[in-house]
Amino acid sequence: MIPTWTPTRLLLISVLVCLPGASATHQLNAQQDNQTPVFRTEANYVRVDVYPLANDAPVMDLRQEDFEVLEDGAPQRIEAFSRVLIRGPEPGAPRVEPNTVAQSRSMVEQSPGRLFVLFLDVNHVDWADSRSAARPLIDFLNRVIGADDLVGVMTPEMSGADVTFARRMETVEGILARYGWGERNNSIPADPNQRLYQECYPGFDGKRGPRSDDRGIADEMMKRYKERESLTALESLTRSLRDAREGRKAVITISNGWLLYRPDSSLARPLGDQDGSPRVGIDPLTGRAAASGPRGVSPLDDCERDRQRLAQLDDAQHLRDIMDVANRANVSFYPVDPRGLAVFDTNVGDPRTGQAPRGTPIVVPPAVDQAMLRTRIASLQDLAFNTDGLAVVNTNDLDRALRRVAADLSSYYLLGYYSTGKFDGKFHSISVRVKRPGVNVRARRGYVAPTLDDVKASTARGAAGTAGGAGTAGAAAVSDARAIETALARLGGMGRELPLRLQTAVGWSAQDRASISVIGELGSGEEWKAGGDVDLMLIGANGDTVATARAQVAPGTRGFRTAISAAAIANAREYTVQVRARARTPGVTPINESTRVEIPAFPAAGGAVLIRRGQATGGREVPTADLRFRRTDELRVEIPSPASDPFAARLLDRSGKPLPLPITVTVREDPDGSRWQAGRLTLAPLSPGDYLIELTGGDAAAGSRTLIAFRVIP
Repeated sequence: MIPTWTPTRLLLISVLVCLPGASATHQLNAQQDNQTPVFRTEANYVRVDVYPLANDAPVMDLRQEDFEVLEDGAPQRIEAFSRVLIRGPEPGAPRVEPNTVAQSRSMVEQSPGRLFVLFLDVNHVDWADSRSAARPLIDFLNRVIGADDLVGVMTPEMSGADVTFARRMETVEGILARYGWGERNNSIPADPNQRLYQECYPGFDGKRGPRSDDRGIADEMMKRYKERESLTALESLTRSLRDAREGRKAVITISNGWLLYRPDSSLARPLGDQDGSPRVGIDPLTGRAAASGPRGVSPLDDCERDRQRLAQLDDAQHLRDIMDVANRANVSFYPVDPRGLAVFDTNVGDPRTGQAPRGTPIVVPPAVDQAMLRTRIASLQDLAFNTDGLAVVNTNDLDRALRRVAADLSSYYLLGYYSTGKFDGKFHSISVRVKRPGVNVRARRGYVAPTLDDVKASTARGAAGTAGGAGTAGAAAVSDARAIETALARLGGMGRELPLRLQTAVGWSAQDRASISVIGELGSGEEWKAGGDVDLMLIGANGDTVATARAQVAPGTRGFRTAISAAAIANAREYTVQVRARARTPGVTPINESTRVEIPAFPAAGGAVLIRRGQATGGREVPTADLRFRRTDELRVEIPSPASDPFAARLLDRSGKPLPLPITVTVREDPDGSRWQAGRLTLAPLSPGDYLIELTGGDAAAGSRTLIAFRVIP
């Protein structure tokens, strides 16, 4: 029997991989000709990573005069040259691990090693293949990852900004070796949106209502939904890596590939009478199906919106866009198909919702199946070819194929040149040649040049910085964009329903003691009608329990709010909040969840508490960990701060542009002496979309800025 393996458990990978620890199996050794080159940052300076191969083996004895670089066909003069060789294994080489998220991000920017991401495409790998590919993948990672390299793990339900990096490999090895993580052929979808599609379109020819023309719709929607989720995650990862650092980044993508869905009018076809269709209650809080809800409210409107949107997908274009961004971001993909030499793309026993569409055979015809298989493999090959990576497909000897990838990633050259091209904001192609016969070269295919206005602005900022020490406008703009992207990244997981969501905020009491506010929100379900009990533990980096707390889920509600405080909580440290929620309904399995929290240095604070009031809450103010709101809601956001004067507040759209909607800010004080800045916003004027609330100012934290993202849903 295939074990239950939910996406929530997969999220543990990205958390566990960055835990502190030491493991030494490789050593990075940079072998450079003459002296260490200086890679400049002028507007027309271009850096190129070059991977030369001869007979599938890296060429390690080339010199600067052996290379030619052309940009848009015009020869360029190589100004800097360096050869990098990854040596291993050498047991005993130290690995310095980051202890906090901030340290992890700093290492990404400053580490001399390489940057890797292991992308586990759970949507397009089945359980058995994920198990069989574990050992070759572990051996590959042990060959490739050096002592100075950084590695992160990502799954489709994550945002690129959620990926954390570390040098430890033991946890990744343990996950790959112990569990099967693939979900491609699961009969029961883990995602509640997909289960909702099955309810809306049962496809049983009148057995669950008069709609006899919806057969096959749920299955098609679920497949498109999974493919869109995976490609969107890859795009998010690529854009996040673009801003991490300029050097080459490698994404090891474990996937069967994609069918690259195109617009399909048959999926968007008009359906028959919907009277008598299965009706499920809608939770006004989440906008999704619930076991009970307002009488007469149907999920069909949500399903219909999704059906029309999914019918218009153009994933072929989406993949081309990802490759375009990857080229500009210097990101290379190394796809690995764990199926090996696949004969069929579909299985006779693939799960199906209801009956097959009219005129469609139950078993996919061989010609159609082969076309699907070719499309999947071609999608992986195209992704690798167009991003200067290598694709491991159509082979049962994964270990041998991965050895070639390891060799490819273990020896390369860094070239730098001043471009003779124009500052036109356009894409400029790069071609690298080696004069030695029999040597094939893969290198960055191009870059996007700045515009003349960009150069002038950069020069003006630099001049201002030289004259008066104020040349930080460019850095401030980059920092602002990253802050907005980081805030919006928290909305990435809102489309997936979870059994328990957590939100935290950290402030200081009058006794200068850290206080961690924890807000929990449980998923919809009858099991919580009688209420529940919650135990919380604050765990330090060494695994010790620093503090505990308890909370209750009142009958008829789904949330709780409590605080954890203790004299032993140290500032500038990172902790884990572990939560165990037990329903009072007999026979219900307890829910366990955890989240990381970083205690800022006194007197700074961090995080936010969101509170909703609307029809779904009966007009009461209810703390929430769900960042989705209805237009009928009123939103109040609170951030801890020692300041006694109200902060300034603005509403921003997702690009950071201010919107003319007022936010009223007041200051309140808790009995323990801690202060909160509370901003109130009415959502009725807003259309569905993503927004940010910006709070700035304060006495003790003058100039501080907090961004809180939220989403308005229909």
